[in-house]
Amino acid sequence: MSDRKNILAFQGSLGAYSDMACRSAYPEMTTLPSRSFEDTFEAVRSGAAALAMIPIENSVAGRVADIHHLLPDSGLHIVAEHFQRVNHHLLGVTGAKISDLTHVHSHIHALNQCRKLIQELRLEPVEHVDTAGAAADIAAVGDKTQGAIASELAAGMDGLVSLMAGIEDADHNTTRFIVMAAEPNDPGVDAAGVMTSFVFRVRNVPAALYKSLGGFATNGVNLTKLESYVDAGFVAAQFYADAEGHPEQKALKMALEELEFVTHEIKILGVYPAHPFRLQHNGGEEG
Repeated sequence: MSDRKNILAFQGSLGAYSDMACRSAYPEMTTLPSRSFEDTFEAVRSGAAALAMIPIENSVAGRVADIHHLLPDSGLHIVAEHFQRVNHHLLGVTGAKISDLTHVHSHIHALNQCRKLIQELRLEPVEHVDTAGAAADIAAVGDKTQGAIASELAAGMDGLVSLMAGIEDADHNTTRFIVMAAEPNDPGVDAAGVMTSFVFRVRNVPAALYKSLGGFATNGVNLTKLESYVDAGFVAAQFYADAEGHPEQKALKMALEELEFVTHEIKILGVYPAHPFRLQHNGGEEG
């Protein structure tokens, strides 16, 4: 843990899906669990870790709550993205059978992603801060009636057994993570397969969003993600967007210049290579 360049921070406990994503994307690095997203950012800002792996959205559960509010003020830069296939396991203590279970413990997202099985088995869901923490808790109690939804990695760490694998409702259950660093790592204007993430604000007036997006349409820029957040007074909205292309390439550069005429506070969060998963699936719809 002394080599900070080899440390990758994540929110959650060892064995969580974020931990699995870290190990999958950066097998040469050591993972550092953090209590909250803010703590994960601080680990990079303080130099305790070189990178932070942050979940941003799931193909079943949708966006990760609050993360888009935290990103603009994190002081960090998005330098990569990672897509992690999520395979949930129903875990129990040694000797337990599925028929013994009355309750199942996990993070709210994991519970939502396995609703069909939970209903089928008539289990009482119990929310925890993260999946790995839920697994550790039932391992500590040792009660055969208490199960957990977590990863196979968590099962091995806590001495639990997998009673059933692949219990998620959808076989496309995938989480997108972004990787953040203290300094940007721009792949260059001539690089192929580049993503740009940014935020901008518009006034809460008629056609504000329509006018904001016009430049992307006329310049043929594909927006793969667009989400809105209102301010405290509900008089302005902040938008988070992912666009294909580099901000210095002609199409995206012109689109951002047009955006400047109708909005304010445009902030680039990161310019980074598109993950192979995105390229293989040709992800996203045109904005």
